[in-house]
Amino acid sequence: MRRRFVLHLLVVAGTLLVAGGCSSTQSFEEYDVLGATRPIEGFVDALSNWYLRRSRRRFWKSESDSDKYAAYSTLYEVLKTLSSLLAPSMPFLAEELYQNLVMSVDESAPDSVHLTRWPELKPELVDDELNAEMKLVVKLASIGHAARNKAAIKVRQPLSRVAFSTGSASESKVIKKYESLLSNELNVKEITVLGSAGEAVTYTLNPLPRQLGSKYQDKFPIIRKAILALEPNTAAVKLLAEETVSIEVDGQEYDILPEEVEVRADAKSGLTVAQDGAFLAALSTELTDELINEGNAREFIRRVQDLRKYAGFEIADRIEVYFEAGDSLTRAINSNAEYIKGEVLAVLLDSTKIPAEVSLPEEELQINGEVLKLGLKKVLL
Repeated sequence: MRRRFVLHLLVVAGTLLVAGGCSSTQSFEEYDVLGATRPIEGFVDALSNWYLRRSRRRFWKSESDSDKYAAYSTLYEVLKTLSSLLAPSMPFLAEELYQNLVMSVDESAPDSVHLTRWPELKPELVDDELNAEMKLVVKLASIGHAARNKAAIKVRQPLSRVAFSTGSASESKVIKKYESLLSNELNVKEITVLGSAGEAVTYTLNPLPRQLGSKYQDKFPIIRKAILALEPNTAAVKLLAEETVSIEVDGQEYDILPEEVEVRADAKSGLTVAQDGAFLAALSTELTDELINEGNAREFIRRVQDLRKYAGFEIADRIEVYFEAGDSLTRAINSNAEYIKGEVLAVLLDSTKIPAEVSLPEEELQINGEVLKLGLKKVLL
C-alpha cells in the first residue's frame, strides 16, 4: 500500500496537465491563464495539506532506506515539474524553484527554467484506480474531521473509533485497504465499516410542503402520508445518494426527488456523526484515562515543536527536552515518552530540574490547565 501511496503523487504530477478535461498545455496555447493555473493551485494545496503532511515521518526518519528515498525523489520530481508549469505565469517563482532544485545539483541542466522543454504528459504513468481510491480516502478523511469539529474535539486528542458508511461494497473495500492511513489522519485507534448508516444514526423524513405542495397541490396530504410510511433508513440512504424514492398512492406510482424531502439524522448515544451524501462518519467520543493521557502527550509535542521554531533549530536537529509539570501531566508525558521522542527528534526526555543554558519559551505554558515549564537543548552530533 505504501508504494502505491508513493506513486500517487507521481500519478497526479502526470495528470496535472489534464485537469478537468482541459489541460494546462491547451489552456496556455489558448492564452487562458486562469484555466492553466487553477488546476495547479488545487494540486499544490493537495501536495501541501495531504502528501507532505502524511509523509512527514518518512522525511524525518534517520535511516536512509528505499522508502525515504522514494519520498524525497517523488517530491523532487513533483516540484521540478511544477517549476516548468509555473514558468509562463509566475516566472520569478518558477526560476527560484528551478535554481534551487535543479541548478544546485545538475550543472549540465539548462541555465534557466525558461530554457527547458515544456513537460509532456506520460499516459502510462496515470493510474486511474489509484487516483479514485485516494480521492475517496481524502473525502472520508474530510468527513471524519467534520465529525471531530462537530464534537469540538481537537485532532491531537486520540479517540477510540470511527466507523464509515459508504454507497457501495467496493468503496468499503477501499476503507479496509487504507485503514492505517485513515487511522493516522483522524487520530483514532480503530477504523470500521458500517453495514448501513442506520447502525450509527436514526433517520427521519420530513416531506417539504413548499416543493411537494406546489407540485402535487391537493394530493399533497396523501403524498406526505405515503412518504412518512416509508422505511426511513432505506429511503434516507437513497435520497442522500441523490436518488429518487417511489411511493404508491391510489394505485399510481410517484417518484419523489431528493430535494423534495428533508432527511434528518440523529446520532446514537456516544457518537458524533458527519455526513456528505451517501458517505457517513460516526465518531466515538468517549474518552478514557489512557486516551486523555495520550492527548496531553500530543499537546506537549506541539509545545516542544513551537519552542523548536522559536529557538531557531533546524527541522532535522536532534534535541534534549527538559520539563517540569504536575503529577498527572508528568505521568502522561512519561507514559508516552518513546512516542514523544520520536515525534520531536529528542534523544533525552528529562523531568528533573531544567538546566540554565537551555532555550526557554517567553510565556508560561499550560496544557489543560496544568502549568508546564519546558526547555530544549540542541545536541551537537
